[in-house]
Amino acid sequence: MIEKAKVETCFLLPAGSGCQACIDRLQERIASHEGIEVTHIDAAGDSPRLCVHYDPEHIGHDRVQAIMAEEGARLETQYHHETWAIAGMDCADCARTLESGVSRLDGVQWAAASFAGGTLALEYDAGRVDRAAIAARIRSLGYDVAEAERPQLSFQVEGLDCADCALNLEEALRNLPGVAQVSVDFALARARITPSGDAGIEAAAQRVAREMGYALLSQAGGEAAVGGRRAWVRQHRRELSTLVSGLLILLALGLHLVHLPEPAAAAYIAAIVAGGFTVARAGWASLRSAHSLDMNALMSIAAIGSVFVGEWAEGAVAIFLFSLGNMLEGYTMDRARNAIRGLMDLSPRRATLLHGDREEQVPVEELRAGDRILVKPAERIPMDGLVLAGESAVNQAPITGESLPAEKQPGSEVFAGTVNGQGALTLRVSRRSSDSTIARIIRMVEEAQAQKAPSQRFVDRFARVYTPAVIAIALAVALLPPLTGWLAGAGEFGSLLPQWIYRALVLLVIACPCALVISTPVTIVSAIARAARAGVLIKGGSHLEALGKLRVIAFDKTGTLTAGKPHVVSVRCLDHDGATPWRECSACLRTLATAAAVERRSEHPIAQAVVEEAAALGLVEGEQAAVSVEAMVGRGVRGQVNGHAVTVGAHTLLHEGHPELADGPLCSAVHAAQADGQTAMVVTDDCCGVLGAISVADTLRPGVTGVMQALEKVGIERTVMLTGDNEATARAIAESAGVADVRAGLLPEQKVAAIEALLAQYGAVAMVGDGVNDAPALARATVGIAMGAAGTDTALETADVALMADDLSRLPFAVRLSRRARSIILQNVVLALGIKAVFLALAVAGLATMWMAVFADMGASLLVTLNGMRLLRHK
Repeated sequence: MIEKAKVETCFLLPAGSGCQACIDRLQERIASHEGIEVTHIDAAGDSPRLCVHYDPEHIGHDRVQAIMAEEGARLETQYHHETWAIAGMDCADCARTLESGVSRLDGVQWAAASFAGGTLALEYDAGRVDRAAIAARIRSLGYDVAEAERPQLSFQVEGLDCADCALNLEEALRNLPGVAQVSVDFALARARITPSGDAGIEAAAQRVAREMGYALLSQAGGEAAVGGRRAWVRQHRRELSTLVSGLLILLALGLHLVHLPEPAAAAYIAAIVAGGFTVARAGWASLRSAHSLDMNALMSIAAIGSVFVGEWAEGAVAIFLFSLGNMLEGYTMDRARNAIRGLMDLSPRRATLLHGDREEQVPVEELRAGDRILVKPAERIPMDGLVLAGESAVNQAPITGESLPAEKQPGSEVFAGTVNGQGALTLRVSRRSSDSTIARIIRMVEEAQAQKAPSQRFVDRFARVYTPAVIAIALAVALLPPLTGWLAGAGEFGSLLPQWIYRALVLLVIACPCALVISTPVTIVSAIARAARAGVLIKGGSHLEALGKLRVIAFDKTGTLTAGKPHVVSVRCLDHDGATPWRECSACLRTLATAAAVERRSEHPIAQAVVEEAAALGLVEGEQAAVSVEAMVGRGVRGQVNGHAVTVGAHTLLHEGHPELADGPLCSAVHAAQADGQTAMVVTDDCCGVLGAISVADTLRPGVTGVMQALEKVGIERTVMLTGDNEATARAIAESAGVADVRAGLLPEQKVAAIEALLAQYGAVAMVGDGVNDAPALARATVGIAMGAAGTDTALETADVALMADDLSRLPFAVRLSRRARSIILQNVVLALGIKAVFLALAVAGLATMWMAVFADMGASLLVTLNGMRLLRHK
């Protein structure tokens, strides 16, 4: 007799209970198990329930529940239901084309495009097609995908001391159900996981990592909260096993010296077990979860093989050296990681909040924009803000890399993480702690290190092919020579096998690509960290490498090569004799005052320079601003001053309105001023005619000439100025700066065209600008470099490289650093592959022992790590 039972359980469907196709699949899968007779859906009540009829003589109630949960989870992992936002779908016919094109993709169950909503709903079999392939098909049809962002889980990875291990951990986490994306950054010992749905995967990820010998410490708490002796033992498990293994080897050597071979062999085997337990456990977890033979698996095979061929001492020493090498490599990498983590310690965790005259110590996370805080002498500034009261010199080196303190007074901007001098400052908070300049720098540096450079991506791909190839060679070395020797009559197969198995085991140990895989990321980590300490923010390994390939650098003029703050150089009235200083000439002063009355209505930097000069000479007091002011595009500005129409504009006004003055001294003075890199403006009055001319200049930044010479020394073939200013002024500034090529009178789109022309000619071009006005050219260049990005949100977000201070001298440093980084990456790759090649040859020839192979492998890893870390001390 069959007992009927209704079982309610929580199971996950890709599209909830509304997808009939998935419900049908689930019922079919559950019904296929022996002992289960009927399944159906009970739709009564608020939520549908799955009913299962089963034979209790063949299957139990708990097993039925387990089957339902397992099959539901498998179904969710296999069949995904998602809705993507689509860009470029601008007609109903486009929707049909998109729907038809995606539906024909193998593995897509169905697709429904909505023209009105601009979305594509689809169901696909993740075992046959992945998200990337679907997105590629959508783009091939002429549309683009704008998927909604999913929340990321971020973990610190404890015990990650091998670059190849990081790749295997990443693969194991990727194979977990419910994971859409995963990235394990060996350089920062950090893992980021993007879930594919709402299912919690944190516990599963921590379990997989724990089985592989690591610990995932959630930044939101989680496993990091576990403390006590057990946590300490887990954290130092590798050190403890290495110590025990080393002590047992010493015991075995002592027993061997007193001629006790059997106890010595037992001690050696115990040393292999003690040192190899964590290694074998991690290797098995990698093989099971990531389907990959990592170094832990290879070492485990080698150690077990050494016992079978009677080389107990070899196996014990090899395991001990491997554990010791991993431990040392982990400590060494922690130094490089701490170079970035040190940035996080710059900002204080608490601040002095002012409530009237009362002071209160509060966490910085509680502060909001507009709050008033007190920074005492010698304290580190906790928040970005504006100085309300007080004067002090602030050390801004952590943000801008400036060597000298910057003077601060009311109205000045200060940054979190900088160090106050001897004066107390009252600040008004301008940003939350999570949005401060130092917080954004830390986030960007971390993201930069997670982005793989082209050389790193190549090395990762090479390592994936290299390791299986060497394993295949090891199998051939173990089997083919004994087989060939036996067939040739050189001996019995069984007698020849042990020595060739030993050589194959040695070769397996050498197969680890750790040194090769670590060769690039450790160098990039060190370079980006060093650059950040010097006030240069490089936003990724690809940009770091691109800096080293530059042949041409293009500069904006205003605010980049020049200080960006023009000032009045001279004023010349129509009848000026040329001998009297203009500030002592009443007609010259009247010309300046009249021009200032018109320019007071303008926000243009040149207009402001005229107004400021007039104010400094006391010419603005009592003077009414012009009325009916209007701009004349490309010519100047016009307004009514004391009932007269006054125009301040280009010197072409002389030729158009007063041709008789074209060859006079005033016109000659205007041309001379422009030849000196100054901007000249003519002032005319409809009653009195030409009043005179005003020359304004934007001064060259200090040290620009030295920067150009330094760039030439580091291998930059050509420097170019791209500016909207006139030709004469641009050429004068370029000549003073030492810039070889000048392209003047350019609109923003013409600057982009100029960058494209340089790219076609030279291949790699950088554009240096302010990150706002030159955004199109910055984006088009191989590397966009923003000046003075500290406190400038746009520059920080848009540039590939940001010079945090207004200091061009950091540019040659950044190029030198990049070129040295590329050189060290090449050195590391050659070193890693060279050592491998030598020992592979020695292993096949039978001249390399197992402990020598381990020593060479771990030694190579330490060598490339230390070599890459030299960049932390780059001058």
